[in-house]
Amino acid sequence: MISSIPKIYLQLAGVVGICEIHDRTTGNHAELLSEALGLRSDYLSSIECMKSESVACLYYPKCPEPEKTLGTPKHSDTTFLTLLMQDSTGGLQILHDDHWVDVPPVRGAIIANIGDLMQIISNDKFISVEHRVLAQPVGPRISVACFFTPSLRAGAKPFAPMKELLSDENPAVYREFMFREYYQHYKTRLQGVESALLHFKIR
Repeated sequence: MISSIPKIYLQLAGVVGICEIHDRTTGNHAELLSEALGLRSDYLSSIECMKSESVACLYYPKCPEPEKTLGTPKHSDTTFLTLLMQDSTGGLQILHDDHWVDVPPVRGAIIANIGDLMQIISNDKFISVEHRVLAQPVGPRISVACFFTPSLRAGAKPFAPMKELLSDENPAVYREFMFREYYQHYKTRLQGVESALLHFKIR
């Protein structure tokens, strides 16, 4: 076991890489997403919806019977945006047209996932990505995720679909809510059974 620790530390060095990449491109993500929505390029930055960030190092040991378990069950992220760096082991899948699709590792590539909160404020113009991780007979599998969420100031204000995206032909799909309410509901819902987004939809 001790002999494997240095190798694991080398793999976890990806944390430094993903953080450095974000530091160099911190405004680019928000600008590109703003422009894709037809808004001024500094819009998402101005509302501080991706101002805070946290990093998670995810470790999946190899599984002798992968067909009997999941590495991570189906879910979408509680974020506005998630950046993910995975190693060469594989196992990540996304749900597309009701089918699970493999996301094969590409050396040096970073995966960008839209989170639930971005889907809500974009009024479904962006769709959050449901994904899971399959247990693997080889490993360990290591990935590093960087989660972008609201600043403390922005998180203290209500969230709702952006007014600039609404019209008579495109009314709000979601009601107004506080970030704390969303996060609490996400944590208490039935994992993998009900999307947290349904709780905030206008019926």
